[in-house]
Amino acid sequence: MKLSRQLPLNALRVFEAVARLSSFTKAGEELGMTQTAVSYQIKLLEEHLGELLFIRQARRIALTATGERLLPKVGEAFVLLSEAVSDARQEAGGILEIRSTPTFASHWLARHIGAFQLQHPGLAVRILRIEKPMDFRQDNADVAIWRGERPPADVEAHELFRLRYAPMLSPKLAETIGGMTTPADLLKLPLIGGSSKWWGIWFQSNGIDTPLPGTITIDADGALDLEGSAAIAGHGVALLSPFLDDVDTPTTKPQAGDLGP
Repeated sequence: MKLSRQLPLNALRVFEAVARLSSFTKAGEELGMTQTAVSYQIKLLEEHLGELLFIRQARRIALTATGERLLPKVGEAFVLLSEAVSDARQEAGGILEIRSTPTFASHWLARHIGAFQLQHPGLAVRILRIEKPMDFRQDNADVAIWRGERPPADVEAHELFRLRYAPMLSPKLAETIGGMTTPADLLKLPLIGGSSKWWGIWFQSNGIDTPLPGTITIDADGALDLEGSAAIAGHGVALLSPFLDDVDTPTTKPQAGDLGP
């Protein structure tokens, strides 16, 4: 038999209010019930228990010995129920805010967050694409994912993986210089990116110390997916991580260089 059929829950709720307020009238006002309805619920509970719960006197009521034994546990039970409902409301209205580098957010996080949400159906997940590291003391976020050589000293950080980068370009763009034969051939083409730092590291790792061109075209503020789209369109060479290989349009990868995290 179901628990709801074994226990007269509504009658217990009325009993707790009457015992706490020492008044049928006040209990009715609190519960939005008439005094007659309150009396009826108490009668149902007494019949269910086979014992009287209140001694009814001229201008007051008092708990019987049975009522005295019942009240503490009933009160405790309703406190636990109230806490359970409150926790459920907080979970249902909760928001997990994740700030992530743009490309990781679009090409990995958004595609894999579904399993987490199935395990936490009452928790809304908000993903914000932000390139720069956040300041937990000022920014309203729960988790941040960013690229960096080392984590900030004042946060708890976990390394997810190390990225390997390779120059990628449209085959048609490579044909404009007679094809790619050596890493140095990249210097004949526009380089895509907001900074020459990573390009400099890649070229040095491949034995090329030639100064880079003064201008690097298209600043996507670190959004590798945007830089990849520009490379696919033939606007230049982008330094990308192979986790973008799910892009259907073909690109040419001359050589990969490990640039660290």
